[in-house]
Amino acid sequence: MSRVVVVGRAALLAPLRPLPLAPVAVPAGFPSPAEGWITDELDLNEHLVKDRTATMFVRVSGDSMEPAGISHGDVLIVDRSLRPVHDDIVIAVLDGELTVKRLWISPRGVTLHADNPRYPDLHVGELSALSIYGVVRTSLHVFTSR
Repeated sequence: MSRVVVVGRAALLAPLRPLPLAPVAVPAGFPSPAEGWITDELDLNEHLVKDRTATMFVRVSGDSMEPAGISHGDVLIVDRSLRPVHDDIVIAVLDGELTVKRLWISPRGVTLHADNPRYPDLHVGELSALSIYGVVRTSLHVFTSR
């Protein structure tokens, strides 16, 4: 099961300075010669946060969404201004518990789907209390701690 902990609001972050952006896409296949110079900049606030007042950061605990690229310890950027639709990855509050799952909406009802097949789907019954906290826009995954 993947649980989440609210880390903080985007509006409380200090502004970041734009960082250099390489003018070429990096291939994930065979290596190719890279350009030796930078021609553009990327502002991470602008790139990652679309609505500062409605954006929250949450940290993931667990591996139920691992196949979607969301791992234990990742920080998710959650946009509370987006209307959740079928197949969105959302932060849901089900019976008082925060969780990150894929939202499935069908004529039979609402299901919170774990992409990891080791975890069961959470079928939202009539007596369940469900609210969608926000839609996951981005997952930040750290590959090394140094």
